[in-house]
Amino acid sequence: MTGQTVAERRRDTGFEALRGQLREAAASFADGPDALEGILLGLVDDVDRAVREPLEIFPVCHHSPASATAMARRLREKQPKVVYLELCEDMAPLLTELRNCRLPVAVQAFASDAEGFPAAWAPLSVVAPITEASAEYQAIAYALDTPGVELVLVDRSSDHVFQWQTRDEHTDGEGPAPAPVPVAAPAPAAEEEAALHGDAVGVEIGDLRPRFAELEEHLLHHGRVRHWSEWWHQYVELPLGDSDHDTYRQVMLLIGSLFRRLAPEDAGRTRVDEDRERYMWTRMREHLAATGTDPDDCLYVCGAFHAVSRVAEFGVAGAGGFEITPPSDSVWSYGLIPSSHTAIEAQFGLAAGSVSIAATQWTKNLKRTRVKPFRLAGQDGTKKSGRTVVKVPAPVDAPDTVPDRLSGFLRLPPVLDGLDEAELLGWSVEIVRAARRNGYLASTADAIAVFETSILLAGMRDRARPTPYDFQDAAVTCIEKDAVPGRRDVRRLVEIMMGGDRIGRVGYDSLPPLARDVHDRLAPLGLDLQQRGVRRALLDISSRPELERCSDVLWMLRRLMPEGTARPIMGERRLGERSLQESWDLALGTNQRALIELGYEGVSIEQVLEQRLRRDAFAPQATTATVLRAVEDATLHLRGGRLAAELGARALEVLTTERGVDGAPEVLLRVRRLLAYYRTGEPVLPPWIESFVKAGYAHYCTLLPTAFHDEDATGRQVAATLGFLFSMEGLALSLGCDRTQLELALAQSHPEEPSRVALLWAAQVHLGQLSRQELRARCDGLLANPLVVPAYPRYLSGFLHALEPVPHLADFVVEAVSNAFARLPDRVLLPWLPTLITTLRAEGADLAPLLIREAGRIFPGRLDALDAFVPPWREPAAPDAAVPRRPGAGGGARTGVALLAAHPATCDAVAALLGCDGTWQPAGPAPAGAALLARHPEAAGALEALLAGA
Repeated sequence: MTGQTVAERRRDTGFEALRGQLREAAASFADGPDALEGILLGLVDDVDRAVREPLEIFPVCHHSPASATAMARRLREKQPKVVYLELCEDMAPLLTELRNCRLPVAVQAFASDAEGFPAAWAPLSVVAPITEASAEYQAIAYALDTPGVELVLVDRSSDHVFQWQTRDEHTDGEGPAPAPVPVAAPAPAAEEEAALHGDAVGVEIGDLRPRFAELEEHLLHHGRVRHWSEWWHQYVELPLGDSDHDTYRQVMLLIGSLFRRLAPEDAGRTRVDEDRERYMWTRMREHLAATGTDPDDCLYVCGAFHAVSRVAEFGVAGAGGFEITPPSDSVWSYGLIPSSHTAIEAQFGLAAGSVSIAATQWTKNLKRTRVKPFRLAGQDGTKKSGRTVVKVPAPVDAPDTVPDRLSGFLRLPPVLDGLDEAELLGWSVEIVRAARRNGYLASTADAIAVFETSILLAGMRDRARPTPYDFQDAAVTCIEKDAVPGRRDVRRLVEIMMGGDRIGRVGYDSLPPLARDVHDRLAPLGLDLQQRGVRRALLDISSRPELERCSDVLWMLRRLMPEGTARPIMGERRLGERSLQESWDLALGTNQRALIELGYEGVSIEQVLEQRLRRDAFAPQATTATVLRAVEDATLHLRGGRLAAELGARALEVLTTERGVDGAPEVLLRVRRLLAYYRTGEPVLPPWIESFVKAGYAHYCTLLPTAFHDEDATGRQVAATLGFLFSMEGLALSLGCDRTQLELALAQSHPEEPSRVALLWAAQVHLGQLSRQELRARCDGLLANPLVVPAYPRYLSGFLHALEPVPHLADFVVEAVSNAFARLPDRVLLPWLPTLITTLRAEGADLAPLLIREAGRIFPGRLDALDAFVPPWREPAAPDAAVPRRPGAGGGARTGVALLAAHPATCDAVAALLGCDGTWQPAGPAPAGAALLARHPEAAGALEALLAGA
């Protein structure tokens, strides 16, 4: 047969009568016989070529109940010894794990690092969803549970999916880009279920959809349907649901040929499709040659679009020479992830609810045709049984001439199913009941209206029996109101009623080692964490110490998993602190895909956490703040040690390369936390943090003058820079730093922006270069200058930020704000109030309690005392309060004598510290301690300033 010419094969075929009819139709409807004849006769030629191929080709459509029914019937009739399946060849080892899962699930190939591909593509992910009502599942179940049957996947590998196409192109494995589906927006719950596949590239077997947009529009218009899924259900699924094998096969081949020949010219997409076909036929010929299998004992299951391929490599006798390129250096991991009907619809652009309706139609087909489907033994959701036993039928010789089923099928008028009033009435009653449960004010009258409207819509669309889509439109028309009272609208309720959004689950035995380890370590909680939904876990660690390990796992899951997977209700974990009782909301079953993908990265959760911390710390865009966050997480979850030291050294390395103070607030916060933890929990500070403080002190001293002038730096960032220098100064000086660096940095800082000027004044007060009296005088001068008054609120904003590095200025900030409210005109004060509030809320959340506490200390606590209240800064100053800023040996000494007489204990302590002996004189012009003032005038001046500030 393979040696015959095309003309000889046409003479032997049974399609000559159909060719003649199409030739006459082409001459009648077109301007001439050549205009349309090529297309119409080409369709028949494609069908003829496919049905006469020695290796039987079985065309399918993805998630089609008609294809699944025909597949189950054909497998029991033919009982092939080898099944070639259009699916990524590297996914074959996972198919045996399907028996441990509840469908639908998706076979996934995952690569964390995109080696050989653009870095923006990472991570690489390919999924192939599988449902029970699909032809591919029937083939898989037959091959895996039937002794002596081999299943061979022949499609390109997951790596080649990305080699052959760019991410910018639409790539769903084989079909066209989905057209927009005019349906209502999904509910929040549906959106969550639609995201089960993440951003993975989907591959499917047999995508049949017109690639010619005008053709699809024409079919939808004349079919009086809204979207492609409804057209396919009405005009393909229902007629082929109980057809014989030859009719089903020829019709599917005809549809595939029609969509292929009327597809627009797309060089890139056509090349990918043809390369896939060459790839698959090359793999099949290689397997046949290696095993010596007779093609008559094989079955090739592929999409109808690929079944009518016209490449030279088509068929067991096709041309060879197609070179399969080697895979890239990307390391691929494989696993099963849960899927759902909604996720499949979102992945491949199907109408909402179409997969659920297909599942319902699959059940009806089985009852009507009495075909026994194949199911994997021991699969979740099926009855326990042994291996599939297929009775061997008597051999039947294949006819020399393939019977022509197309002519009769195309001439046959559509079969109008009679109205099943009982079924439609049951639907109407059930949707009203569901609507009432979800808050709709539906009644029996609405059920009657839905019933009648469904029949009316079906009649308007030339259908005697309302389809589920007609019923859905009728329910929305009669029950839906202006607003949805609950989470689900009527359209969603109909989808649930028609079969619901079935959500698959991967069984424990098919989980990666990391996922199984997580479930084992959380077993003491006594919860079924594989079930979807939220589970509340209560941990009393004080009475059950073994739960502390569960707590460790939960805190790491919170760090690694998506938000909501492990949410603490009670209890917290910070450096040096652990809760004795904790309460958690756990949703591991809902986020099973994320847990499985976590298992691709390592064998334990600690290993994955360490890898991610290293990746974040050593990333090219890593900042000092992100590296310190990694150090804190390593100390918190992994007990620090070697990893914390390594990441700390990385933080020091990154710090020295930064040329700005953008991350200063977070750096200050995390360094303070780590220092407090090490000082209380470790005998000595780690070497890395000592080096970090020392280098950070010099680094921020260098950047300080630039930060004061940088327009891009915010006041909070400059304040955090000063906060690092002031709070780390003691440790830095003990490690060998020089305070002169800081003094020189402030001397070189000459800001002009008012808030930066206020920050500089606060820093000078902290270093003793500016007294409070001078600062108060400068602020009074600003308020007295009409030209500066509009800018005064900006000075106050600077003082608010200054509370971070100089917290002991809180009383002065209260004084400055009070003076502003008392003296600023409304035209200046009122526009500034929103800025004050937003500043305190966004950047001063930790500073507001300090201000409130200080204000509570200064202002009276009772209303009746407010009228007689005089602020401390308005009270007359004592004569001795006027103290020079830098006292010398003269006037400063005389004032210091009075202070020493008033505080003899302080004088004794200082004398003992300096090694001076002496006794107090009972009377005289001055105490003997005055001799100290002549010898140490600077110490007396510093003591005087300290007492005046107190």
